[in-house]
Amino acid sequence: MSAIALRPAAASDIPAIQTIYSHAVLNGTATFELTPPDEAEMIARFETLTRQSYPYVVACDGDGSILGYAYAGPFRARPAYRWAVEDSIYIAPQAQGRGVGGLLVARLLELCEAAGFRQMIAVIGGSDHMPSIRLHERFGFREIGIFQASGFKFGRWIDTLLMQKPLGEGNTTLPDEKTYPGTLL
Repeated sequence: MSAIALRPAAASDIPAIQTIYSHAVLNGTATFELTPPDEAEMIARFETLTRQSYPYVVACDGDGSILGYAYAGPFRARPAYRWAVEDSIYIAPQAQGRGVGGLLVARLLELCEAAGFRQMIAVIGGSDHMPSIRLHERFGFREIGIFQASGFKFGRWIDTLLMQKPLGEGNTTLPDEKTYPGTLL
């Protein structure tokens, strides 16, 4: 196995990111989208997040091919949620089981803590999606709830599992409003 490098995502990565995401849409429950968005939509989503200084990273193989990507975005749009982020991690099918997800989650946690966010929420499609659940548990996320039968995909009802991890000082101190990490407001 060649070395895996992590770096900030760039707009030029969107074709590979769109391919990975399309596979997830069409074959899994990590996302409840039913139709894969095209590259134009994916670039719009990328620009929205990066313009607001949310971290967006890719994992690359030794030859530069993208093995997976991860980003943090707002958990909810209302201002009181501004200290919480939701993570998203997608791995190319051929890269699954190689530790790419762990590398991406670790980096995303580092970047979000450094930016001053206080909570990370994982919204997992499927309370039986064990690879994602185990990945998050490995990094200290704990289950906080299940929305039962909240999605319908592939001819069946699917739960939504919520997991949470405090970042930095979490809720043990008040945040400094002057150092708000994002630009949502």
